[in-house]
Amino acid sequence: MTLWLNAGIIFTLLAIVVILLKWGNVVCVGVTPVRLFTFIAILFTSGLDVGLIMFPLTEFGGYENLKTNPEYAFTNPMAIEFGYWGFLIWGFYFLTCFYFCVVEPKVKFFEIPLVKLINNVVIIGTCAFTAFLLLSNLPWYLPAIGDGESVIPTFYFIVFAAICFAVYSSTDIKYVRLLSISTTWLFIALIAFMWAGAFLGSDTQVAAFVHNLELIGSYFGNLEDFVLPLNKYHEFYLFWWFAWSIMIGQFTSRFVGGLKTYQVLGAMLIFPSIPIAVWFSVIYQYHEAGIPTAGLKNSAMAFVGIVFVINSLDSLIRLYTDNLKLTVKRLGKFNYMALNIVALSLLTLLFKLEFLQIQWVGALVIGLFFSCAIFIAYSKPKTVKNIDSSPKDNEIDFSKIDAAD
Repeated sequence: MTLWLNAGIIFTLLAIVVILLKWGNVVCVGVTPVRLFTFIAILFTSGLDVGLIMFPLTEFGGYENLKTNPEYAFTNPMAIEFGYWGFLIWGFYFLTCFYFCVVEPKVKFFEIPLVKLINNVVIIGTCAFTAFLLLSNLPWYLPAIGDGESVIPTFYFIVFAAICFAVYSSTDIKYVRLLSISTTWLFIALIAFMWAGAFLGSDTQVAAFVHNLELIGSYFGNLEDFVLPLNKYHEFYLFWWFAWSIMIGQFTSRFVGGLKTYQVLGAMLIFPSIPIAVWFSVIYQYHEAGIPTAGLKNSAMAFVGIVFVINSLDSLIRLYTDNLKLTVKRLGKFNYMALNIVALSLLTLLFKLEFLQIQWVGALVIGLFFSCAIFIAYSKPKTVKNIDSSPKDNEIDFSKIDAAD
C-alpha cells in the first residue's frame, strides 16, 4: 500500500507541474460560477470535515512523543499537524478541480459506465466515513453526555440528525452558498471564542499566539519531508486526502468563477491554509498550557464539527445523486430523502464495525488517477493537447447559482 501511495503522490505532483506549464493562464469557469469569497467558502467547508475540529487536541501529544515516534524529531508538533492538514496537500484538490472544470468535459472519462460506478462508490463510501468520524469522536468531546469512551444511543441520534439535515439541504443547490458562508463565519466565531479562552488575561497573550504561528514555519522549512508518508498514521491521512480529492474536485469545479489556472492553485493552497494555521495556533495553546476544554468549549467545538459534517455531506450527497440521476426531480423529495438517509446510515454502521476502511477508498482513487492518465494517453492525446479553455457554454454569470434547480 505504501508503494502505491507514493506512486500516487508523485504522479499528482508531476501532473500539477504539467498543468501549470501547459494551461497556467487558461481562464477556468465552472457551470455555476460564484465570486471568489463564496468559492473559497465552498472549498473550505466542503473540503474539510469534523477531523479538523476534533483531531488536533488528541494528536499533539503523540507528535511530541519522540520516544514512540522518533520520525517526528525533525520538527515540532504544530508543523506536523499543519503538514497533515494544510498547504501542499490541497494540491490534490487543485488537480481534480482543474481536471473536471477544463479537461473532463472534452475527455469524458468519468462517463464510462464502470468508471462512473467506481467514482460513485468512492463518493458514497467517503460520505459514510465522514459520518463515522463524527460518531467515533463525540464521546471525547461530549463526555458529559456519556462516560467519555462509549458510543451511546444519544450519539447515534446526533449523527442520524446530521445526516437527515444534510440530505434535506442537498435537495436544492441554492443552499450551498448559504450553508458554506454560514459555516465559514461560524468557524471564525469558534476561533475567536477559543482564542479568548486561551489568551485573554495573559500578559504574553499576543507573543504566545505569534510564537505558535511561528512554529508552523518549520513546515515550510521541511516541506520535502511531508511529500511522502512519514509513518502509517501519515499514510492514513494521505489516503484520506486522496479519497476526498476526486469528489471535492468534481464539486468545486462547478463553482470556479473566472480565475486563471495558476490563481486557482494559489487560492486552493493559500486561502484554506490561513484559517487552519490560526485554528491550530489557538488550540495548541490549550495543549501546551494544559487549559481544560470541558463544558462549553467542548460543546462549541462539537457543534461546529457537526456543522462541518453537514456541509461536507451536503456537497457529496448532491454530487453522487446527480451522477446517478437519483435527483429530487426524478424521485420526489420524500423518496430522495428516504433513500439517502437509509443508505448513509447503514454505511456509517459498516465503518463502525470496521468492515470498511478509508485507506481502501484512497487506494481506489489513485487507481482512477492512473486509469484516467492511461485513457488520455491511449485514446485522447490530441483532444487534450488542443484544449485551450473551459467549455464554451460556461459563462461567468454569478446569478446562475440563484436560478439553479
